[in-house]
Amino acid sequence: MAALAGSSSAATATTSSTRFRRFIRPPPSQLSFSRARFSVKAACPFFSDNNNSLPQNVVASKPSALELLKASAADRYTKEKSCIVCIGLNIHTAPVEMREKLAIPEDRWPQVIKDLCAFNHIEEAAVLSTCNRMEIYVVALSQHRGVKEVTDWMSKVSGVSIPDLREHQVLLYNADATHHLFEVAAGLDSLVLGEGQILAQVKQVVKTGQGVPGFDRKISGLFKHAISVGKRVRTETNISSGSVSVSSAAVELALMKLPDSSFADAGMLVVGSGKMGKLVIKHLAAKGCKRMVVVNRSEEKVKAIQRELKDVEIVFRPISEMLTCAAEADVIFTSTASESPLFTVENVQKLPLATHGRRRLFVDISIPRNVEAGVSDLETAHVYNVDDLKEVVAANKEDRLQKAAEAREIIMEELNKFEAWKDSLETAPTIKKFRAYVERIRASEMEKCLSKMGNDVSKEQKDAIYALSMGIVNKVLQGPMQHLRCDNKNHNSQSEVLENMRAINRMYDLETEVSLLEEKIRDKMERAKK
Repeated sequence: MAALAGSSSAATATTSSTRFRRFIRPPPSQLSFSRARFSVKAACPFFSDNNNSLPQNVVASKPSALELLKASAADRYTKEKSCIVCIGLNIHTAPVEMREKLAIPEDRWPQVIKDLCAFNHIEEAAVLSTCNRMEIYVVALSQHRGVKEVTDWMSKVSGVSIPDLREHQVLLYNADATHHLFEVAAGLDSLVLGEGQILAQVKQVVKTGQGVPGFDRKISGLFKHAISVGKRVRTETNISSGSVSVSSAAVELALMKLPDSSFADAGMLVVGSGKMGKLVIKHLAAKGCKRMVVVNRSEEKVKAIQRELKDVEIVFRPISEMLTCAAEADVIFTSTASESPLFTVENVQKLPLATHGRRRLFVDISIPRNVEAGVSDLETAHVYNVDDLKEVVAANKEDRLQKAAEAREIIMEELNKFEAWKDSLETAPTIKKFRAYVERIRASEMEKCLSKMGNDVSKEQKDAIYALSMGIVNKVLQGPMQHLRCDNKNHNSQSEVLENMRAINRMYDLETEVSLLEEKIRDKMERAKK
């Protein structure tokens, strides 16, 4: 019966474990559990080296997974390295309806970083929220618990259920997360391959995060390195040449949908003159559009664009005249930060037909969307959003595939450099623990020496013995300390440092001490109680 119970418990635990692993899907190479944690000898006294036979009244049965878990160390979740995690949604995994629910305005990024780092298992964080993606990058002190905390938070703030999030979620760890961000910065993960706007958005993450508690060494270093990668890829491969931004793709899509494939006789309306709107205006001018109306809350930005594009007639209208202007337009581009739709089914229904009785074309590149979803069902309108830009991307994709292959070689080279730099940071705790280990030996041996010398030892003698012991320790530590440091420039040097670090950890059993991660988690939990 005991064997049967153990088997049943193991089956239950295995099923649950399988479901959980299917959710997080970490690469096997990144699992850093200690072998001792799953040791039968450590978990069950009947299997110790000093006990070769079982008691008469004990039935031999293999301990279940749940029993082993309960018997393992209490800090089993913290005996692992901190982990960089990317978790979120993007245009490749989730529809616009879901992405817009999770979109985070730039002015809220600092507060989101603070909120995420308030969790027990999140040490650092950053937010990258654009029209094509909402991705959160964190340094998690515990991989599994950190992912759960972020997923629960995302569900709470967006109203999207956890099962729906998991279905569309991007979830990457360590080198995979780093590789993904480098591809994002290089424009390889964008809808328009090689687009340059995403690099500016990655730069904005660093600018916004400066001085924010939680945007610290690893995450800051990750994003700064991503910026360098993006610049290098564009410089060495010229992948960003030509029309490669979301705004340019929006203009190309509109051009493809017009009957004559020309802006010459079509009325153009651009709603919003921010970064995206300004790019739309520039690309319209580049494609031969000589007149357009721009609706914006203030005239100042529009005047600046007018001065820049003197050969194009750009007419400013306030937001209050938006529907009047829309009635006279054949193509309407929307790119504002409005959190509610500007064009609803009700007000679009009241608009007259476009020129020659054609349907009016809406190109909405905003997140959240500026054009209500139901407008696409009207017989008087065609609506396209960022997801529909795939049609334009397909036309340009072949020209960029070769450049993308070259870019990926650069990314792999830069990935190795970053991983070496990140791993080199781990030597600091080893240096600290090794110094503490040697100091304990020195203090203990000095105390033994003084006790044997009796009470007749003068202060000068004690000072001399102390100086002698410190001199010996410093001489002994000099070599190991030199081989545990590097200048972060020589890749081979970093590899040697990491191997030296692992060797010292093994030789002096430094990993058996309370881990630095565990200390951080305990500090966080204590602060949360106050």
